[in-house]
Amino acid sequence: MVLALELDIRLPDKNTGQLVSQLHRQLRTAIVSGRLRAGTQLPPTRKLALELGISRNSVVAAYDLLLSEGYLSGKVGSGSFVNEMRGLRSGQRRRPDSDFTSLIAPLWRRPPTIPSTSVPKTVSYDFRFGHPDVAHFPHHIWQRLSGRAMRQALRRGEEAGPPEGLQVLREAIVQHASFSRAISCQPENVVVTNGAQQGFSLLAQVLVQSGKTVVAIEDPGYRPARLAFATAGARIMPVPVDAEGIVVSKLPRDAGVIYVTPTHQSPLGVTMSARRRTELLAFAETHSAVIVEDDYDSEFRYGDRPHDALQTFDESGVVFYVGTFTKSMFPSLRLGFVVSPPWASDALIAAKRVADGQCAAILQATLADFILEGHLARHVRKMRSVYSTRNDTVLKSLIEHLPDLLEPIPTSAGIHCAAFFRTPVDINDVINRATNAGIAIEDLDRFWVAPPPRSGLAFGFSAIDESRIKDGIALLAKILT
Repeated sequence: MVLALELDIRLPDKNTGQLVSQLHRQLRTAIVSGRLRAGTQLPPTRKLALELGISRNSVVAAYDLLLSEGYLSGKVGSGSFVNEMRGLRSGQRRRPDSDFTSLIAPLWRRPPTIPSTSVPKTVSYDFRFGHPDVAHFPHHIWQRLSGRAMRQALRRGEEAGPPEGLQVLREAIVQHASFSRAISCQPENVVVTNGAQQGFSLLAQVLVQSGKTVVAIEDPGYRPARLAFATAGARIMPVPVDAEGIVVSKLPRDAGVIYVTPTHQSPLGVTMSARRRTELLAFAETHSAVIVEDDYDSEFRYGDRPHDALQTFDESGVVFYVGTFTKSMFPSLRLGFVVSPPWASDALIAAKRVADGQCAAILQATLADFILEGHLARHVRKMRSVYSTRNDTVLKSLIEHLPDLLEPIPTSAGIHCAAFFRTPVDINDVINRATNAGIAIEDLDRFWVAPPPRSGLAFGFSAIDESRIKDGIALLAKILT
């Protein structure tokens, strides 16, 4: 294919005798730099001469030089093509990579690793947590609503939506949060995000002063949230967790931000007690700190009375509530939200505008209809029953097959449960044995900042049914004992 030669070729006056050498040099530079890619057919000599306002003989002479030097192949008159230039091309200068690493922020010179979400092909028993059971999701309803949202968007010819999210979705989120979590908020205080992780990143940008702000996090805790604050330059302070949740008495007095998962602690699964919640809110008010409440799988409760969100009891405007639809619907949805105190809403919306402008409008409209028509509430009720049975199956199987090895941690919510080893073990050896047997399982050690006092395992049950839960734990017991 012959391409127009869109190069800024500047030639001297015709009387200087430099036409051929200058044309040759500029074409060679374009080839060496990659501006003219391998396989590109140069314009015919007659056409290029006409475009440049010079004689055809001058163009033929320049092409002949490039042919003789190996930059072109073919013959003048039948087409001339740019050759592949392998190795270090003449005219290029390349500095070693080490010259550039100083430009990378220190945290990213050895990027922190986040476990892969993909399932290895060799896995027979998938106990990883955070992966909802999509087989039960009403895909046909979602498809119908998505098609309707697409047609409506095309008819309206709308431009990009507001950074804080479509009004209809924010109103739907207010209704959902009020019904499911007793949260009282207004649409103007809701910011729609691309998943909970973007919510953490936006909050880190708004709340953290690099090198100054102390962020207290649960230890063990959810690592991606910790990294979001760390990349913003926060001083991370791990705080221990016990059977009642984060230990408020261990919070640093200069903490500016406190990150917690009160309804279903990640990864231990404990629920923060009412007494501890009162202490935490009082601490934040007394020390002028804010709380980031991650309520990632609170919809799924088993046998226990509902626990209201921390934000429900916040009378001082110190709690930022982060929610997501990933766990209750399907992972690739990637939509979440932040309920912000009124004093921080404008800053959070501005940060969202800078980050990516907006979330996908058609996806937002589809989700709004899914909530407002009651499909989300029905799906959550259905999955609460499914997950409750699986949670019981995990606990019974651990008691039956591994009573002397693992001590389950009681939980009344969420889509995973955890267990501590009763005696010291080589956790890497345990994980390797499980992996070799086709069992994908999470170890608790990687959630700690400080050295873990006890090793343990976390059993996700959202992506595995009851029969395979029993078989998988029986097999785990066999390879460990």
